[in-house]
Amino acid sequence: MSHSDLERVAAAMVAKGKGILAADESNSTCAKRFEKVGIPTTEENRRAYRELLFTTPDIAQWISGVILYDETIRQKTRDGVPFPDYLTKLGVIPGIKVDTGAKPLALYPNETITEGLDGLRERLVEYYKLGARFAKWRAVIDIGAGIPTRGAIEANAHALARYAALCQETNIVPIVEPEVLMDGSHTIERCEEVTDAALSEVFVQLNRARLHLEGMILKPNMVISGKKCPTQATPEKVAAATVRCLKRHVPVAVPGIAFLSGGQSPTEAALHLSLMNRGASLPWQLTFSYGRALQDAALHSWAGKAANVPAAQKEFQKWARLNGLARNGAFQAGMEQQAA
Repeated sequence: MSHSDLERVAAAMVAKGKGILAADESNSTCAKRFEKVGIPTTEENRRAYRELLFTTPDIAQWISGVILYDETIRQKTRDGVPFPDYLTKLGVIPGIKVDTGAKPLALYPNETITEGLDGLRERLVEYYKLGARFAKWRAVIDIGAGIPTRGAIEANAHALARYAALCQETNIVPIVEPEVLMDGSHTIERCEEVTDAALSEVFVQLNRARLHLEGMILKPNMVISGKKCPTQATPEKVAAATVRCLKRHVPVAVPGIAFLSGGQSPTEAALHLSLMNRGASLPWQLTFSYGRALQDAALHSWAGKAANVPAAQKEFQKWARLNGLARNGAFQAGMEQQAA
C-alpha cells in the first residue's frame, strides 16, 4: 500500500475548481427518478443516461471524479469503450459505491446501519482491476423523537472506519460519508448538534482503524434546517454553521471535504457551497459530490429521447460549471437563470 498514491488521487479528487459527480444511484433509485420523467426502467436506458452525462463536452474542466454503481462500472459507451477507461482518458477519476444500503439496526427502532462489509476486501480488488481509484460508503443518521442514539452513531462510524481501512489496504481512496438527513422538522441548531456528534465519532473510529487521513475524502451533509422546519435558516447561517462544525471535528490532515446535496435544490446547494468558499481561508478544499443537484435538469431535458441528448448535456454542463464557480466562491443566486 502506497500512501503517496492515495494522497495523489485524493488531491486530484478535490482539485481547485472541480468536484465529484455522484452517478451511483442504485437501480431502484434510478427507477424512481426515471418514473417521474416517464422513462422506462431498462438496463439500456440506465447505460444511455450515464453515457449522456460522461460524454458531455468539456466536463473534465469541472468534474474531477465520478462515483459509479456496480452495474455502471461494467458498462460501455456505444462505441464499446468501458466507462472507467473512457473517464480515465478524459482525466476524470472513476470511483465506485461499495455499500449495500442502510438496513434496520437490530434493537434500535427507526435507526439504520449500512451493510456491505462482508466480502468487501475481494470486491475492492475486483473494482481496482476494473479501474476504480476511489470508493464511497454512506452511513445514514436520521433525526427524530429520541434519535439518533449514541449506539447508532457509534455503529455507523465503526462500519465507515472498517470500510475505509479496507479501501486503503487496496490502494483505493475512501470517501467517508456520514449523512445526517435533512428530512424532518428539526431546527438548524439540532442538525448542528447531531452533525457534531456524528463527525466527532467518525474521526475517533477512523483514527482507531489506523486510517491515513491524508488519503481520504470526507462527504458530509451541510448543517441545515429540516425540510419541514417552519423556520428555514438563511444561506449565510447554513454556511457559517457548517464551517463551524467542520472546524471543530475535521483534522487538517484531511485534504478535502466534498458535500452531498441531500435534497437541497440545485441553486441552494451551489449557493451554500459558494458562501462557504467565500469566507476566510480554510485548511481543506471544500467542494461538491452532488447527484441530483447536478443531474436533475439534464434528466428532465433528456426524458429518455435520443433527440434530446444535446439539450440534456447542455443542462448538465451548465450545472457542472456553476458548481465549479461555487467551488471558488464565485456562484451567486440568479446566475442559473442567465447561464445558457
